[in-house]
Amino acid sequence: MTRPGAVIAAVDDDRRVRDSVQSVLESAGYEAVVFESAEAFLRSDALSRVACVIVDVRLPGMDGLELQRRIARQGRRVPVIVVTAHDDAGVRRLALQHGAIAFLVKPFDGEALLAHIARATNGR
Repeated sequence: MTRPGAVIAAVDDDRRVRDSVQSVLESAGYEAVVFESAEAFLRSDALSRVACVIVDVRLPGMDGLELQRRIARQGRRVPVIVVTAHDDAGVRRLALQHGAIAFLVKPFDGEALLAHIARATNGR
């Protein structure tokens, strides 16, 4: 079940991925906010209002795993979905150990992404 109006952030340096994720999210009734870097996301007010964050592992500057850790250090209990084009068992393990609710390899299925978001935002 989707939550119309729930705000979902996507952080990815690839514009095509941002556009695709935004389209999938909006078609499912979510409000999507997209960022090209972890720093841009942290400079915004998005963290205070998002129900879930989708973040790429490899970003210029701060990487996605560091963003995940910073969100946790701020005491935010925001579900994080980590995505990557490079399936690496060590990175997957770190992401999940630090609380990621899912680890998806690009290209990922939009329906699978929505299923993880629905699970993460259910009842919130």
